Amino acid sequence: MNAFAQVVAVLVSLVLVVMWVLEVFFHDREALYPIFLIEREDVPAVRMWAVNVGFYNLCFGLAGLLGVLLLHVGDPAVGRALVLVVCASHVLLGAVLYVSERRLWMSALGESVPALVVVVATLA
Repeated sequence: MNAFAQVVAVLVSLVLVVMWVLEVFFHDREALYPIFLIEREDVPAVRMWAVNVGFYNLCFGLAGLLGVLLLHVGDPAVGRALVLVVCASHVLLGAVLYVSERRLWMSALGESVPALVVVVATLA
């Protein structure tokens, strides 16, 4: 895996960890309502999915970081596989996000395009 793909993979993974923080700890903040497409009265109803999705993002983010780490201090094949699974998953998840809620098209691009860059840069 080339250095460019590794840097982008780390960025993808760090964004996922940041999203975990936002979804788990701050989903009820009014400033974030537009990101999550919720209103004040929706907060109690969305808490469960926000926390659950947040922890999915944490797991994916940590797996991506572990994959890059393994490229350097462990088994490079395992590290490459982890990074590719994380990024390929987020290419698909970005597409699903767009299909399920078109108003989140920018979030869908932000989720899928950097991950696609990693996949293409790795497999090219």
